[in-house]
Amino acid sequence: MSEVLLTATGLTKRFGGLAAVNNVSLTLWRQQIHAVIGPNGAGKSTLANLLSGDLPPTDGQVMLCGADITGWTPERISHQGMGRSYQKTNIFQAFTVWDNVRLAAQSRQVQQPWNPLSWLTNASKSIATNDRATRAIELSGLKDRREAMAGAISHGEQRQLEIAMTLATEPQVLLLDEPLAGMGVAEAQRMVELLLKLKADHAILLVEHDMDAVFALADHLTVMVNGQVIASGTPEAIRGNADVQAAYLGEEQT
Repeated sequence: MSEVLLTATGLTKRFGGLAAVNNVSLTLWRQQIHAVIGPNGAGKSTLANLLSGDLPPTDGQVMLCGADITGWTPERISHQGMGRSYQKTNIFQAFTVWDNVRLAAQSRQVQQPWNPLSWLTNASKSIATNDRATRAIELSGLKDRREAMAGAISHGEQRQLEIAMTLATEPQVLLLDEPLAGMGVAEAQRMVELLLKLKADHAILLVEHDMDAVFALADHLTVMVNGQVIASGTPEAIRGNADVQAAYLGEEQT
């Protein structure tokens, strides 16, 4: 049986009188992709921000890899085993693909406080860091683009690079916010194939508007409207849910 890696219970985020996320619960399992869908303003990205620590919850609890991470900082949550990508591509465009990924891998380099000279060591010479970066680049499909400037590669490759940077931190859980946004058909297909490959060793939360990709990828779907969950289940169950059809897919009930 797959392992539970993340559990959110009763997550709520209020901004004044507005509940952007209202009493949302979900569970992420290793070797499963859990998609969160809904119209613009449904609270999907806010939910991801609550899980990753970018926003503190007003109420509720988040457990990650056996630890209660509610209220933790993003950096601490990252070290506990979560990797996050954002709607807007977040890379160092003036650096090479390799340097971007190596910098991410370097965040896991263990310093030696008892050895003051360790702080003077050339980070690019760290075997462990370079091995992490190499694995991440190969897994993300960017081996042949290693020396390319990040700002010169295609949009789809930049999204792959962002995922490679996340993988270099060796996460257990991946939170991916619209990784297919702005892609053409060929790029989107490559991303779908990458996510299916990553599923083997990770639990993945996917926030995405591309319904073809969602139904091709997801093992479980949660549908949000106005900050609340209106349906949760398998892709087959969600396709046939009348509330989802009316509120999100735009189909009238008969």
